Amino acid sequence: MSDFIAQAARFAAVNLGDDNNTPWLADVNRAGLDRWSSLAFPTRKTEDWKYTPLKSLENENYFTFAEPQSNDENHELMTLCQIPDLDGLKLVFVNGYFCADLSSANISIDLPELTITTFSKADHVQKKSITEHLNTIAPQEKHEFAALNTSCLSEGVFIRVAKNQRIAQPIHIVSVTTAQASAFMVNQRALIVLESGSQATVVEHFVSSLEKQTSFVNSVSEIIVGDNAHLQHYRIHEEDESALHIGGTHVELGKSANIDSFHLALGSEIKRNDIVVHHKGEGAHCELNGVYLPRKKQHVDFHTCIEHAVPHCTTNEVFRGIIADSARAVFNGRIHIHKYAQKTFAQLSNKNLLTSNKAEIDTKPELEIYADDVQCAHGATVAQLDTESLHYFKTRGIGTEEAMVMLSFGFINELINNVKNEAVGDYLRPKLAELFAKAPELARPAP
Repeated sequence: MSDFIAQAARFAAVNLGDDNNTPWLADVNRAGLDRWSSLAFPTRKTEDWKYTPLKSLENENYFTFAEPQSNDENHELMTLCQIPDLDGLKLVFVNGYFCADLSSANISIDLPELTITTFSKADHVQKKSITEHLNTIAPQEKHEFAALNTSCLSEGVFIRVAKNQRIAQPIHIVSVTTAQASAFMVNQRALIVLESGSQATVVEHFVSSLEKQTSFVNSVSEIIVGDNAHLQHYRIHEEDESALHIGGTHVELGKSANIDSFHLALGSEIKRNDIVVHHKGEGAHCELNGVYLPRKKQHVDFHTCIEHAVPHCTTNEVFRGIIADSARAVFNGRIHIHKYAQKTFAQLSNKNLLTSNKAEIDTKPELEIYADDVQCAHGATVAQLDTESLHYFKTRGIGTEEAMVMLSFGFINELINNVKNEAVGDYLRPKLAELFAKAPELARPAP
Protein backbone atom coordinates (compact mmCIF):
# COMPACT_ATOMS: atom_id res chain seq x y z
CA MET A 1 0.00 0.00 0.00
CA SER A 2 3.00 2.31 -0.33
CA ASP A 3 1.46 3.96 -3.42
CA PHE A 4 -1.70 4.77 -1.48
CA ILE A 5 0.29 6.31 1.36
CA ALA A 6 2.42 8.38 -0.99
CA GLN A 7 -0.56 9.56 -3.05
CA ALA A 8 -2.40 10.56 0.10
CA ALA A 9 0.57 12.51 1.47
CA ARG A 10 1.11 14.35 -1.83
CA PHE A 11 -2.57 15.21 -2.09
CA ALA A 12 -2.69 16.54 1.50
CA ALA A 13 0.49 18.57 1.00
CA VAL A 14 -0.80 20.19 -2.20
CA ASN A 15 -4.10 21.15 -0.56
CA LEU A 16 -2.56 22.36 2.67
CA GLY A 17 -4.21 25.63 3.68
CA ASP A 18 -6.26 26.01 0.50
CA ASP A 19 -6.79 29.78 0.18
CA ASN A 20 -10.14 29.29 -1.55
CA ASN A 21 -11.70 27.41 1.32
CA THR A 22 -10.38 27.18 4.89
CA PRO A 23 -6.82 28.53 5.20
CA TRP A 24 -7.32 28.87 8.96
CA LEU A 25 -7.19 25.07 9.16
CA ALA A 26 -3.66 24.92 7.73
CA ASP A 27 -2.05 24.09 11.10
CA VAL A 28 -4.65 21.39 11.72
CA ASN A 29 -4.01 19.96 8.24
CA ARG A 30 -0.25 19.99 8.83
CA ALA A 31 -0.58 18.12 12.13
CA GLY A 32 -2.78 15.51 10.46
CA LEU A 33 -0.30 15.14 7.59
CA ASP A 34 2.60 14.69 10.01
CA ARG A 35 0.68 12.03 11.92
CA TRP A 36 -0.47 10.24 8.75
CA SER A 37 3.07 10.17 7.36
CA SER A 38 4.40 8.59 10.56
CA LEU A 39 1.83 5.78 10.77
CA ALA A 40 2.11 2.31 9.31
CA PHE A 41 -0.70 1.52 6.92
CA PRO A 42 -2.94 -1.32 8.20
CA THR A 43 -2.53 -4.73 6.60
CA ARG A 44 -3.95 -8.20 7.22
CA LYS A 45 -1.24 -8.59 9.87
CA THR A 46 -2.66 -5.60 11.78
CA GLU A 47 -4.95 -7.08 14.43
CA ASP A 48 -7.75 -4.51 14.07
CA TRP A 49 -7.77 -4.95 10.27
CA LYS A 50 -7.22 -8.71 10.10
CA TYR A 51 -10.57 -9.47 8.48
CA THR A 52 -11.03 -6.27 6.44
CA PRO A 53 -8.59 -6.12 3.53
CA LEU A 54 -8.02 -2.70 1.96
CA LYS A 55 -6.85 -3.85 -1.46
CA SER A 56 -9.74 -2.02 -3.14
CA LEU A 57 -8.09 1.27 -2.23
CA GLU A 58 -5.20 0.37 -4.51
CA ASN A 59 -7.37 -0.04 -7.58
CA GLU A 60 -7.80 3.69 -8.23
CA ASN A 61 -6.17 6.98 -7.36
CA TYR A 62 -8.84 8.50 -5.11
CA PHE A 63 -6.84 11.59 -4.23
CA THR A 64 -8.76 14.28 -6.02
CA PHE A 65 -11.97 16.14 -5.24
CA ALA A 66 -15.08 15.86 -7.39
CA GLU A 67 -16.30 18.88 -9.33
CA PRO A 68 -19.38 20.58 -7.80
CA GLN A 69 -22.61 19.47 -9.43
CA SER A 70 -25.09 21.77 -11.15
CA ASN A 71 -28.35 22.77 -9.46
CA ASP A 72 -30.30 20.55 -11.86
CA GLU A 73 -28.15 17.54 -10.97
CA ASN A 74 -28.57 18.27 -7.27
CA HIS A 75 -32.35 18.45 -7.51
CA GLU A 76 -32.39 14.97 -9.04
CA LEU A 77 -31.00 13.77 -5.69
CA MET A 78 -33.86 15.27 -3.68
CA THR A 79 -35.53 11.97 -2.80
CA LEU A 80 -32.25 10.47 -1.56
CA CYS A 81 -32.00 13.18 1.09
CA GLN A 82 -35.45 12.69 2.56
CA ILE A 83 -36.60 10.96 5.71
CA PRO A 84 -40.38 11.51 5.51
CA ASP A 85 -41.95 13.09 8.59
CA LEU A 86 -38.54 13.99 10.04
CA ASP A 87 -39.34 17.65 10.61
CA GLY A 88 -35.86 18.90 11.26
CA LEU A 89 -32.96 21.08 10.22
CA LYS A 90 -31.21 19.50 7.27
CA LEU A 91 -27.68 19.93 5.93
CA VAL A 92 -26.87 18.16 2.66
CA PHE A 93 -23.39 17.54 1.27
CA VAL A 94 -23.06 16.21 -2.29
CA ASN A 95 -19.68 14.63 -3.07
CA GLY A 96 -18.21 16.59 -0.16
CA TYR A 97 -19.68 20.00 -1.11
CA PHE A 98 -22.34 21.71 0.95
CA CYS A 99 -25.54 21.97 -1.11
CA ALA A 100 -27.67 24.92 0.01
CA ASP A 101 -30.46 24.06 -2.48
CA LEU A 102 -31.14 20.71 -0.79
CA SER A 103 -30.59 21.96 2.76
CA SER A 104 -32.92 23.84 5.10
CA ALA A 105 -33.52 27.44 4.04
CA ASN A 106 -32.08 28.95 7.23
CA ILE A 107 -29.33 26.46 7.89
CA SER A 108 -26.69 29.03 8.90
CA ILE A 109 -27.81 29.45 12.48
CA ASP A 110 -25.97 31.45 15.10
CA LEU A 111 -28.29 31.96 18.06
CA PRO A 112 -27.61 32.01 21.79
CA GLU A 113 -29.15 28.54 22.09
CA LEU A 114 -27.88 26.89 18.87
CA THR A 115 -25.05 27.24 16.36
CA ILE A 116 -25.00 25.35 13.05
CA THR A 117 -22.48 26.24 10.39
CA THR A 118 -20.17 24.70 7.84
CA PHE A 119 -16.45 25.14 8.44
CA SER A 120 -16.12 27.28 5.31
CA LYS A 121 -18.78 29.74 6.55
CA ALA A 122 -17.63 29.94 10.18
CA ASP A 123 -17.01 33.38 11.67
CA HIS A 124 -14.02 34.14 13.89
CA VAL A 125 -15.83 33.06 17.10
CA GLN A 126 -16.96 29.80 15.53
CA LYS A 127 -13.49 29.15 14.10
CA LYS A 128 -12.04 29.49 17.58
CA SER A 129 -14.54 27.00 18.99
CA ILE A 130 -13.93 24.55 16.14
CA THR A 131 -10.15 24.58 16.53
CA GLU A 132 -10.54 24.29 20.32
CA HIS A 133 -12.51 21.02 20.06
CA LEU A 134 -11.28 19.48 16.81
CA ASN A 135 -9.24 16.27 17.26
CA THR A 136 -9.62 16.30 21.04
CA ILE A 137 -11.38 12.92 21.16
CA ALA A 138 -10.43 11.26 17.85
CA PRO A 139 -6.88 10.07 18.54
CA GLN A 140 -5.00 10.16 15.26
CA GLU A 141 -2.21 7.96 16.53
CA LYS A 142 -4.69 5.09 16.97
CA HIS A 143 -7.03 5.74 14.05
CA GLU A 144 -5.08 6.05 10.83
CA PHE A 145 -7.95 7.30 8.73
CA ALA A 146 -8.78 10.03 11.24
CA ALA A 147 -5.29 11.36 10.59
CA LEU A 148 -5.87 11.15 6.84
CA ASN A 149 -9.20 12.96 7.24
CA THR A 150 -7.53 15.73 9.23
CA SER A 151 -4.70 16.12 6.75
CA CYS A 152 -7.18 16.76 3.91
CA LEU A 153 -9.80 18.62 5.95
CA SER A 154 -11.32 21.62 4.19
CA GLU A 155 -15.05 21.37 4.96
CA GLY A 156 -17.31 20.04 7.68
CA VAL A 157 -20.28 20.85 9.86
CA PHE A 158 -20.13 22.36 13.35
CA ILE A 159 -23.08 22.07 15.74
CA ARG A 160 -23.17 23.61 19.21
CA VAL A 161 -26.12 23.37 21.58
CA ALA A 162 -25.86 25.93 24.38
CA LYS A 163 -26.11 25.24 28.09
CA ASN A 164 -29.52 23.98 29.32
CA GLN A 165 -31.11 24.31 25.87
CA ARG A 166 -33.42 21.66 24.42
CA ILE A 167 -33.51 21.57 20.62
CA ALA A 168 -36.82 19.97 19.64
CA GLN A 169 -36.14 19.68 15.90
CA PRO A 170 -33.81 16.86 14.83
CA ILE A 171 -30.64 17.90 12.99
CA HIS A 172 -30.27 15.82 9.83
CA ILE A 173 -26.81 15.65 8.20
CA VAL A 174 -26.90 13.97 4.79
CA SER A 175 -23.82 12.95 2.80
CA VAL A 176 -24.61 11.97 -0.80
CA THR A 177 -22.16 10.51 -3.31
CA THR A 178 -22.74 10.20 -7.04
CA ALA A 179 -20.84 8.39 -9.77
CA GLN A 180 -18.22 10.51 -11.55
CA ALA A 181 -16.00 9.94 -14.57
CA SER A 182 -12.94 9.37 -12.38
CA ALA A 183 -12.27 8.29 -8.81
CA PHE A 184 -12.37 10.86 -6.01
CA MET A 185 -12.35 11.17 -2.22
CA VAL A 186 -15.04 12.58 0.08
CA ASN A 187 -13.66 13.86 3.37
CA GLN A 188 -16.73 14.12 5.62
CA ARG A 189 -16.33 15.74 9.06
CA ALA A 190 -18.80 16.56 11.83
CA LEU A 191 -18.09 18.28 15.15
CA ILE A 192 -21.01 18.19 17.60
CA VAL A 193 -20.85 19.85 21.01
CA LEU A 194 -23.65 19.66 23.57
CA GLU A 195 -22.98 21.95 26.50
CA SER A 196 -24.10 21.04 30.03
CA GLY A 197 -27.78 20.30 30.52
CA SER A 198 -28.65 20.45 26.82
CA GLN A 199 -30.61 18.00 24.66
CA ALA A 200 -30.63 17.32 20.92
CA THR A 201 -31.23 14.69 18.23
CA VAL A 202 -28.71 14.27 15.40
CA VAL A 203 -29.15 11.97 12.39
CA GLU A 204 -26.08 11.24 10.24
CA HIS A 205 -27.22 9.79 6.94
CA PHE A 206 -24.97 8.40 4.18
CA VAL A 207 -26.57 7.62 0.80
CA SER A 208 -25.52 7.32 -2.82
CA SER A 209 -26.98 7.34 -6.29
CA LEU A 210 -27.84 3.97 -7.83
CA GLU A 211 -24.88 3.86 -10.23
CA LYS A 212 -21.61 2.09 -9.47
CA GLN A 213 -19.74 4.45 -7.18
CA THR A 214 -16.31 5.90 -7.90
CA SER A 215 -15.71 7.52 -4.51
CA PHE A 216 -13.85 6.70 -1.31
CA VAL A 217 -15.62 8.23 1.68
CA ASN A 218 -13.52 8.90 4.78
CA SER A 219 -15.79 10.22 7.53
CA VAL A 220 -15.05 11.31 11.10
CA SER A 221 -17.58 12.51 13.68
CA GLU A 222 -16.52 13.94 17.03
CA ILE A 223 -19.28 14.25 19.61
CA ILE A 224 -18.89 15.95 22.98
CA VAL A 225 -21.81 15.47 25.39
CA GLY A 226 -21.41 17.77 28.38
CA ASP A 227 -22.46 17.26 32.00
CA ASN A 228 -26.13 16.25 32.32
CA ALA A 229 -26.60 16.60 28.54
CA HIS A 230 -28.55 14.07 26.46
CA LEU A 231 -28.03 13.20 22.80
CA GLN A 232 -30.12 10.94 20.60
CA HIS A 233 -27.81 9.94 17.77
CA TYR A 234 -28.41 7.95 14.60
CA ARG A 235 -25.90 6.93 11.94
CA ILE A 236 -27.46 5.31 8.87
CA HIS A 237 -25.46 3.87 5.96
CA GLU A 238 -27.41 3.20 2.76
CA GLU A 239 -24.71 3.55 0.11
CA ASP A 240 -24.60 1.41 -3.03
CA GLU A 241 -22.85 -1.95 -2.69
CA SER A 242 -19.90 -0.65 -4.74
CA ALA A 243 -19.16 2.06 -2.16
CA LEU A 244 -15.91 2.35 -0.20
CA HIS A 245 -16.50 3.90 3.22
CA ILE A 246 -14.26 4.04 6.28
CA GLY A 247 -15.77 5.99 9.15
CA GLY A 248 -15.26 6.82 12.79
CA THR A 249 -17.62 8.04 15.52
CA HIS A 250 -15.83 9.34 18.62
CA VAL A 251 -17.82 10.33 21.71
CA GLU A 252 -16.91 11.95 25.04
CA LEU A 253 -19.42 11.83 27.91
CA GLY A 254 -19.34 14.26 30.83
CA LYS A 255 -20.80 13.82 34.31
CA SER A 256 -24.28 12.21 34.18
CA ALA A 257 -24.25 12.65 30.39
CA ASN A 258 -26.32 10.32 28.25
CA ILE A 259 -26.01 9.17 24.63
CA ASP A 260 -28.51 6.90 22.91
CA SER A 261 -26.87 5.90 19.62
CA PHE A 262 -28.24 3.65 16.87
CA HIS A 263 -26.23 2.47 13.84
CA LEU A 264 -27.46 0.80 10.68
CA ALA A 265 -25.14 -0.41 7.92
CA LEU A 266 -26.00 -2.04 4.63
CA GLY A 267 -23.07 -3.83 3.08
CA SER A 268 -20.72 -2.54 0.41
CA GLU A 269 -17.31 -3.37 -1.05
CA ILE A 270 -15.67 -1.86 2.04
CA LYS A 271 -17.77 -0.64 4.95
CA ARG A 272 -15.80 -0.04 8.15
CA ASN A 273 -17.12 1.82 11.19
CA ASP A 274 -15.13 2.53 14.35
CA ILE A 275 -17.17 3.65 17.37
CA VAL A 276 -15.29 4.87 20.46
CA VAL A 277 -17.06 6.17 23.58
CA HIS A 278 -15.17 7.71 26.51
CA HIS A 279 -16.88 7.91 29.90
CA LYS A 280 -15.13 10.96 31.34
CA GLY A 281 -17.66 11.97 34.03
CA GLU A 282 -19.27 9.92 36.80
CA GLY A 283 -22.82 8.74 36.24
CA ALA A 284 -22.61 8.79 32.43
CA HIS A 285 -24.65 6.30 30.40
CA CYS A 286 -24.16 4.92 26.89
CA GLU A 287 -26.90 3.08 25.03
CA LEU A 288 -25.34 1.73 21.82
CA ASN A 289 -27.35 -0.38 19.38
CA GLY A 290 -26.59 -1.45 15.84
CA VAL A 291 -27.78 -3.58 12.93
CA TYR A 292 -25.71 -4.69 9.93
CA LEU A 293 -27.13 -6.44 6.86
CA PRO A 294 -24.54 -7.43 4.24
CA ARG A 295 -25.57 -9.68 1.35
CA LYS A 296 -24.26 -10.85 -2.05
CA LYS A 297 -20.44 -10.38 -1.73
CA GLN A 298 -20.64 -7.31 0.50
CA HIS A 299 -18.56 -6.56 3.57
CA VAL A 300 -19.34 -4.78 6.86
CA ASP A 301 -16.94 -4.22 9.77
CA PHE A 302 -17.90 -2.69 13.13
CA HIS A 303 -15.19 -2.05 15.71
CA THR A 304 -16.47 -0.59 18.99
CA CYS A 305 -14.55 0.44 22.09
CA ILE A 306 -16.17 1.73 25.29
CA GLU A 307 -13.71 3.33 27.71
CA HIS A 308 -14.86 3.45 31.35
CA ALA A 309 -12.36 5.74 33.06
CA VAL A 310 -14.41 6.91 36.08
CA PRO A 311 -16.78 5.28 38.61
CA HIS A 312 -20.57 4.82 38.50
CA CYS A 313 -21.00 4.70 34.71
CA THR A 314 -23.16 2.32 32.68
CA THR A 315 -23.14 0.90 29.17
CA ASN A 316 -25.63 -1.28 27.31
CA GLU A 317 -24.38 -2.33 23.87
CA VAL A 318 -26.34 -4.59 21.51
CA PHE A 319 -25.42 -5.34 17.87
CA ARG A 320 -27.19 -7.79 15.60
CA GLY A 321 -26.31 -8.88 12.09
CA ILE A 322 -28.01 -10.80 9.30
CA ILE A 323 -25.43 -12.05 6.82
CA ALA A 324 -26.71 -13.46 3.53
CA ASP A 325 -25.36 -15.06 0.35
CA SER A 326 -21.52 -14.87 0.27
CA ALA A 327 -21.28 -11.76 2.41
CA ARG A 328 -18.91 -11.25 5.31
CA ALA A 329 -19.35 -9.29 8.53
CA VAL A 330 -16.87 -8.41 11.24
CA PHE A 331 -17.74 -7.31 14.77
CA ASN A 332 -15.13 -6.50 17.39
CA GLY A 333 -16.62 -5.03 20.57
CA ARG A 334 -14.39 -4.04 23.48
CA ILE A 335 -15.33 -2.68 26.89
CA HIS A 336 -12.34 -1.37 28.84
CA ILE A 337 -12.83 -0.83 32.59
CA HIS A 338 -10.00 1.31 33.96
CA LYS A 339 -8.50 0.93 37.43
CA TYR A 340 -10.57 3.64 39.11
CA ALA A 341 -13.86 2.89 37.33
CA GLN A 342 -15.49 1.18 40.31
CA LYS A 343 -19.26 0.52 40.39
CA THR A 344 -19.35 0.16 36.60
CA PHE A 345 -22.25 -1.70 35.01
CA ALA A 346 -21.61 -2.73 31.40
CA GLN A 347 -23.14 -5.27 29.03
CA LEU A 348 -22.20 -6.23 25.48
CA SER A 349 -24.22 -8.55 23.25
CA ASN A 350 -23.59 -9.51 19.62
CA LYS A 351 -25.96 -11.92 17.86
CA ASN A 352 -25.64 -13.01 14.26
CA LEU A 353 -27.88 -14.86 11.84
CA LEU A 354 -26.41 -16.58 8.79
CA THR A 355 -28.96 -17.19 6.03
CA SER A 356 -26.53 -18.99 3.72
CA ASN A 357 -23.88 -21.66 4.05
CA LYS A 358 -21.42 -19.28 2.36
CA ALA A 359 -22.08 -16.33 4.68
CA GLU A 360 -19.39 -15.54 7.27
CA ILE A 361 -19.14 -13.61 10.54
CA ASP A 362 -15.98 -12.95 12.55
CA THR A 363 -17.06 -11.79 15.99
CA LYS A 364 -14.87 -10.97 18.97
CA PRO A 365 -16.49 -9.46 22.10
CA GLU A 366 -13.93 -8.38 24.71
CA LEU A 367 -13.90 -7.29 28.34
CA GLU A 368 -10.73 -5.76 29.79
CA ILE A 369 -11.26 -5.09 33.49
CA TYR A 370 -8.85 -3.51 35.98
CA ALA A 371 -11.38 -2.60 38.70
CA ASP A 372 -12.72 -5.13 41.21
CA ASP A 373 -16.20 -3.75 42.03
CA VAL A 374 -18.01 -3.96 38.68
CA GLN A 375 -20.85 -5.83 36.99
CA CYS A 376 -19.97 -6.75 33.42
CA ALA A 377 -21.14 -9.30 30.90
CA HIS A 378 -20.47 -10.01 27.25
CA GLY A 379 -21.41 -12.62 24.71
CA ALA A 380 -21.78 -13.48 21.05
CA THR A 381 -23.89 -16.00 19.15
CA VAL A 382 -23.87 -17.25 15.56
CA ALA A 383 -26.83 -19.23 14.25
CA GLN A 384 -28.81 -20.14 11.18
CA LEU A 385 -32.55 -19.97 10.65
CA ASP A 386 -34.30 -22.56 12.77
CA THR A 387 -35.62 -25.40 10.58
CA GLU A 388 -38.43 -26.21 13.00
CA SER A 389 -39.67 -22.62 12.86
CA LEU A 390 -39.53 -22.70 9.06
CA HIS A 391 -41.52 -25.93 9.07
CA TYR A 392 -44.09 -24.38 11.41
CA PHE A 393 -44.64 -21.46 9.03
CA LYS A 394 -44.90 -23.77 6.01
CA THR A 395 -47.56 -25.95 7.66
CA ARG A 396 -49.68 -22.82 7.93
CA GLY A 397 -49.48 -22.00 4.25
CA ILE A 398 -46.56 -19.54 4.38
CA GLY A 399 -43.98 -19.97 1.63
CA THR A 400 -40.33 -20.67 2.44
CA GLU A 401 -39.05 -17.30 1.20
CA GLU A 402 -41.70 -15.35 3.08
CA ALA A 403 -41.07 -17.40 6.23
CA MET A 404 -37.32 -16.68 6.02
CA VAL A 405 -38.02 -12.95 5.73
CA MET A 406 -40.38 -13.00 8.70
CA LEU A 407 -37.91 -14.91 10.86
CA SER A 408 -35.08 -12.60 9.83
CA PHE A 409 -37.04 -9.50 10.74
CA GLY A 410 -38.00 -11.05 14.02
CA PHE A 411 -34.28 -11.26 14.73
CA ILE A 412 -33.69 -7.50 14.33
CA ASN A 413 -37.14 -6.03 15.00
CA GLU A 414 -36.46 -5.59 18.70
CA LEU A 415 -33.74 -3.07 17.93
CA ILE A 416 -35.72 -1.33 15.16
CA ASN A 417 -38.76 -1.04 17.43
CA ASN A 418 -36.60 0.50 20.15
CA VAL A 419 -35.61 3.41 17.87
CA LYS A 420 -36.93 6.36 19.84
CA ASN A 421 -37.42 8.77 16.94
CA GLU A 422 -40.67 7.65 15.31
CA ALA A 423 -39.86 9.18 11.92
CA VAL A 424 -36.52 7.34 11.73
CA GLY A 425 -38.13 4.05 12.74
CA ASP A 426 -40.93 4.45 10.18
CA TYR A 427 -38.33 5.20 7.51
CA LEU A 428 -36.18 2.16 8.28
CA ARG A 429 -38.88 -0.55 8.39
CA PRO A 430 -40.01 -0.46 4.73
CA LYS A 431 -36.41 0.09 3.61
CA LEU A 432 -35.37 -3.12 5.32
CA ALA A 433 -38.43 -4.98 4.04
CA GLU A 434 -37.55 -3.95 0.50
CA LEU A 435 -34.04 -5.23 1.04
CA PHE A 436 -35.21 -8.78 1.72
CA ALA A 437 -38.61 -8.97 0.02
CA LYS A 438 -41.10 -6.79 -1.77
CA ALA A 439 -43.53 -7.02 1.12
CA PRO A 440 -43.30 -3.98 3.42
CA GLU A 441 -45.96 -5.44 5.74
CA LEU A 442 -43.40 -8.02 6.84
CA ALA A 443 -41.45 -5.33 8.64
CA ARG A 444 -44.30 -3.65 10.45
CA PRO A 445 -43.72 -3.11 14.17
CA ALA A 446 -45.11 -5.67 16.51
CA PRO A 447 -48.51 -4.68 18.02
